[in-house]
Amino acid sequence: MTTRVLLLGGTGEARRLAGRLDGDPAVEAISSLAGRTAAPRPVPGRVRVGGFGGADGLAAWLRDERIDAVVDATHPFAARMTGNAVRACEDAGVPLLVLRRPGWTRGPGDDWRRVPSLAAAAADLPGERVFLTTGRTGLAAFAGDDRRRFVVRSVDPPGPPMPPRTTVVLARGPFTVEDEAALMRGHRVDVLVTKDSGGAMTAAKLTAARDLGVPVVMVDRPPVPDGVPVAETVEDAAAWLIHAGPLMPGSGGA
Repeated sequence: MTTRVLLLGGTGEARRLAGRLDGDPAVEAISSLAGRTAAPRPVPGRVRVGGFGGADGLAAWLRDERIDAVVDATHPFAARMTGNAVRACEDAGVPLLVLRRPGWTRGPGDDWRRVPSLAAAAADLPGERVFLTTGRTGLAAFAGDDRRRFVVRSVDPPGPPMPPRTTVVLARGPFTVEDEAALMRGHRVDVLVTKDSGGAMTAAKLTAARDLGVPVVMVDRPPVPDGVPVAETVEDAAAWLIHAGPLMPGSGGA
């Protein structure tokens, strides 16, 4: 028998974990993508796209598919999906691991202002020309600001609501420090707003902001629910799946 694993994905860590497990005869990994990006990067192994219908729908899917373990490797700010995963796994009796890369750490020369939410960031912006890197779903918090100019970068065109004075840059990373510095200079950016996503893939903008003397409004990530085990690396998540006692084949699901 094999261990059947659901990977709640959409991040680089999720893709790397799927690649790590792909081809392992002891594990069958199924990656789930929300389907919000029109052309997502390819993921090794079996992939499903779309929602589950909330926590109840996910719990039913786990039972129907006889899933033995779930790894929530969604974005650190996907709090609703994480909450649904916690409730569904409790209901279905399936072990859950949250894979979260560490957040960013302020270094010498960084001018960061930490805020607890997007609403708090929008309520007290220190600049007039804002590089807004909060993702398409984060634009609504700034939609009422008709005074500042915003630069928004996105893989796919964002829809309303968004700030009325917005320039959209369609691009897919990763971006170099030189790329980020050129964008900030070209648009005369005087403040960067970002979420504390962590990881190296999108950290170049922070280095560019430091080099240019641009302040950063850093939105803190939501906490992982109490009692849920957390891995910070793909290697630790793979070890949890392969070696943890509760994850022997047939231990969860039905």
